[in-house]
Amino acid sequence: MSALTAHRETLLFAVYYAPRGRARLYKTAQEVAQKHLLPTDLLIGIIGTAGSGKSTLIKGLFPGLELTNDDRGVNLRKAPIFEFDPEDPFSGHTFHLDVRYELAFRQAFQIAEAIKNALTHNRRVIAEHFDLIYPALKFNAHVLIGIGEEIIAARPTVFGPFPEKIKPLVDKTVQYRLMAHSAEDITSRILEKEYNYTRPVIHSDVRHGFVISFSEKPEIDISELEKKVRKIIDNDVPICPAGEDRIRIGNDEMSCTGTRTHVKSSGMIKNFRLVDKFVRDELNDEWLLVGRVGGDDITGFEAMLAVSEV
Repeated sequence: MSALTAHRETLLFAVYYAPRGRARLYKTAQEVAQKHLLPTDLLIGIIGTAGSGKSTLIKGLFPGLELTNDDRGVNLRKAPIFEFDPEDPFSGHTFHLDVRYELAFRQAFQIAEAIKNALTHNRRVIAEHFDLIYPALKFNAHVLIGIGEEIIAARPTVFGPFPEKIKPLVDKTVQYRLMAHSAEDITSRILEKEYNYTRPVIHSDVRHGFVISFSEKPEIDISELEKKVRKIIDNDVPICPAGEDRIRIGNDEMSCTGTRTHVKSSGMIKNFRLVDKFVRDELNDEWLLVGRVGGDDITGFEAMLAVSEV
């Protein structure tokens, strides 16, 4: 048995925080692709709900891949996989397929047949909403990638994991990612407007929350900052895209590269709080402002590890 085969058999899951913002998600997707995708992986199943960042994730995993439809509108031409002809030397090698969209126009068995036809001729298929086609396909993907608050990369065996196990996990945790992103941007906007701190390009992540880093310890009353953020949350102002890489929070506009990864209004942010002191990161010589949302319930990959019976 080769070392590569041994590695593939022992890798069950890899878990990453799903970052907010296009640049960070591209970078994480690139890392996932480098570590977990092989040239021989032909069927890639993507699992996640609307607004979770699936399109951005796919673009990071497969740079240059043309998506059949994206968040800015629907590509009206037929998905190329349905026109695939193995005798045509110019037929594509990699196909993207939005299963949920295609199910509005085709039966599940037709989509499954198109996928099988492409795989039979060694073409790669990236199936978005893979959980919807798995029952008709009747076999698993080479690699499953789910995105919620975390990115879960799995290489299934005949014993799983299966799409129906990953789907509820990412659906449940994505709410924390949306809440954290909106709370992060509200906090950043207040820091910029009222404390004259320029918004950093790169933030960081923590479970059910966010991290904003500073090169020097800020002279900021954290409890006062928290009250200002809570006031906007309590006012339940709308949060929506406002053009290219911009969002509107109430009447205030700001830049954002993940405009769809937000709650619809600030009142949907639950249990917001800031850690009451700046956390020192000695290795990176930074001071960290940590924000949290939601509760401390076990969700996501941690729930997959919870064992009630042995």
